[in-house]
Parts: sequence; structure tokens; C-alpha cells
Amino acid sequence: MAAPKNRRSVFLGRLPLPERNYLADALRTETVGGVLLLVAAIAALLWANTPIRDSYESVRAFHFGPGSLGLHLSLQHWAADGLLAVFFFVAGIELKRELVAGELRDPKAAILPVVAAVCGMAVPALVYFTVASTGGGSTAGWAVPTATDIAFALAVLAVIGTSLPSALRAFLLTLAVVDDLFAILIIAVFFTSSLNFTALALAVVGLVVFWLLLRKGVRGWYVYVPLGLVNWALMYNSGVHATIAGVAMGLMLRCHRHEGEARSPGEHIEHLVRPLSAGLAVPLFALFSAGVAVSGGALSDVFTKPETLGVVLGLVVGKAVGVFGGTWLAARFTRATLNPDLKWPDVLAVASLAGIGFTVSLLIGELAFDGDPLMTDEIKAAVLIGSLIAAVLASVLLKLRDNKYRKLCADEDRDEDLDGIPDIYEQDNPEYHLRMAAILEAKAAEHRRLAEVAAGRTTGDDGPA
Repeated sequence: MAAPKNRRSVFLGRLPLPERNYLADALRTETVGGVLLLVAAIAALLWANTPIRDSYESVRAFHFGPGSLGLHLSLQHWAADGLLAVFFFVAGIELKRELVAGELRDPKAAILPVVAAVCGMAVPALVYFTVASTGGGSTAGWAVPTATDIAFALAVLAVIGTSLPSALRAFLLTLAVVDDLFAILIIAVFFTSSLNFTALALAVVGLVVFWLLLRKGVRGWYVYVPLGLVNWALMYNSGVHATIAGVAMGLMLRCHRHEGEARSPGEHIEHLVRPLSAGLAVPLFALFSAGVAVSGGALSDVFTKPETLGVVLGLVVGKAVGVFGGTWLAARFTRATLNPDLKWPDVLAVASLAGIGFTVSLLIGELAFDGDPLMTDEIKAAVLIGSLIAAVLASVLLKLRDNKYRKLCADEDRDEDLDGIPDIYEQDNPEYHLRMAAILEAKAAEHRRLAEVAAGRTTGDDGPA
């Protein structure tokens, strides 16, 4: 019998087992990296607000690198333009994998997270633009509150001890991946003021060579790492933000598996590079970017200046309204039904968590107000405060459902037959039920034996001395 044409799809349903295992491995690294990111941000704030704050400015302003190649940069610029290229390289691999093997491979399934992510970027930008223009401020920072920091969001989850079901984590990761894609496009289109066409042409040639070597199956880090560094340097000198080279090379990697492969080349490289990105590159960027002087007057200014207020409201209100509203509308018009184990308040909690826009928001803030150090620092303070408020709000909403999440996670992880596959994925496998029958029969036999022993003891105790 043919399936009904109007059959509803399930939103936030159970993930396929390979996708669930990949997600668990990826998010485990991101969670550790998020905690390091949190530590680095706190260290930067302490360093910039203590008597040794002058040393903080001196260290991040320290220049080094070959000037003849146009790479005599400050430590802060090396972190923003160099280390974040590693972060965007991993983001490019994530995006490619999502497109060929993940949530975005099926256009029908991709509609919900893509619409949610687009609305989750458009609404914060609109909130910022409205607040800034109404208050007579600069609209240059419209893109600052549009990004989601997956590592920081996962760090918040680790700190508050909430176990999100895998479907909600996958939704959050997909949101962040699409966010990263649009952030890359925003940086490339809106923050490229002048172009060196010679360097750009050479960078394109270098990327083509990178792609051809991959297609030919050439292997060896000693080939790709030097070529990647050359492509990064050329992109930097072209006037296009250097992180674009990172995401372009990430997108070129093959992320679908051939027969007999445990991992695709993209997954293998991501597994190797992700710890470097999450554990070193992003925390160091935070260390040299998040250090802003915080005082009572500075904090009050965040809520009175139109630019900074726009960032805070964009992250806290715009993100939550945009992601939740976009998700609800997409589900409404695509006839998707929510997983019966979850409720719409769960989606709202994840939408609030998406308001933590740390790494990319700081980067866009630096680019948007380049040449105005005072406004740059104020925007950074607004990003920190907005992300903090979003984190607290999301924590409260998630804690309200913590017991439900723990039960769902326990059901997802239960493996009573100890075969390494969660039981929930084996309900259609006859062999699983036979194994469970044997296990339960053995337990029943043991309980019968124990019952006989207990009965014998009772009879002995009640009998005559």
C-alpha cells in the first residue's frame, strides 16, 4: 500500500545510530574546548582588569612575522586571522559533512534547521538595526549578534549539568553550522574593503591545486599543510578575510564514505584537527580578544548606548525569537510534527542557548568597528554580557526539564544486552530479543534459586529447636 501523501515528518526525532555516534564524538571535543574557552575568556577579563592590565595590551600588541610577505602582525591579529582559520577549516568540514551525510543532505529534512538558522540571524540583525537607528547610533554592527558559538553553548551545558537528548544537540549543532556558513558569507561580502587582485588570483590558483591534489588521491600532511599555509597567506594579502581560505579548503574534503571505509578523509582530518581548533585556536583567540576593561560605568553604558544595547537585545531576544519563530513556522507549513517526547518549550530553551554568540561575534565586532578601539571594546563588552544573559536564561529553561532530559538520555544509552548498540536501535532486530530473552531467563532462574534458599532459611527458622 502506498504511503499517504500528507504523511507528517517528525521533527527532532531519533537520529540514525552512525549520526548519533559521530555527534557524540564531535560534541565531546567541543564541550572540552568550550570549557577551555570559558576559562580563557575569564582569564582575559581578569588580566585586563587588574594592576597588570598594561602587560595585556603590550602582549597582544606585540608584532612578529615576515614583513616582506605582508605578515608582520600583532599577536591579536595572528589569533584572529591565523588561529581562527583553523576554526573555520573545521567549520567547513562540518558543513560539507552535514550536506552529504548529515541533517542537511535531505532538502525536506534540512528545511527546518536552515529556516531556523536564517531567522535566527535575520531577527537579531533587525533588532540591532532598529535599536541602533532609533537611538541615533551606528548601524555598522548589525552582524555582531547573528552568530552562535557552539563550543560556548556546550560549555554552559557542561557547567549546569544538563544532558540534552541527541536530537536537540544535533539541532543545535546544525544551527551553529548554518550560522557559520552565513557568518563566512557576511565576512567575505561586507568586510572586504579593498582587494589585491593579484594575491586573490594566486589564492584561487592555490585552492584549485589543493582541490586537484585531493581528487587525485594524493596523501601526506607534508603536501597539504604547506600548501594550506600558502593559500592562507595569499588570501590574507588579497584583502579578503584570511579565514575564508580555511573554510574553502574544509569544503573541498571528501566527507562521504567509500565501501570499506570506517571514516571518510574529511571525518578523519576533522577528528585530528578539531582538538587543535577547540582546545588551542579558539581559546587563544578568546584570550587575546575578550580582555576588555569592565567598570560600573562601562556596564551601564552597555545598556544605554544604542550600538551596545542593540547587540545585547539581538543576542538575548533576537536569537530566541528568530530561532524559535523560524522553527515553529517551518514546522507549521511543512506539516512536521514535534517528537512526542519533547515539547515546544524545549525548542525555546535551545533557541535561547543559540544566543551565546561569542567567538564569531567578537571577530565581527572587531571587523565592524575597525579603527575605533573604544567602540570595539564596548561592543565586545556587549557580546560578553549578552552571551551571559542568554546563557543564564537558557540554563533556567533547561533546568525546568532536566529530569525529563536525564530520562530520555538514559533511554538512549541503555544497552542491557551489552553488545555496544543502544537497545532503542535494536527493537526491530530478532536476535536482540532472543539475547534479551536468554538474559531474562537466566535472571529468572537465579531468582528462583534465591527464592528457594530464602524459603529454606525461613522454614529452618520457624521449625522446632
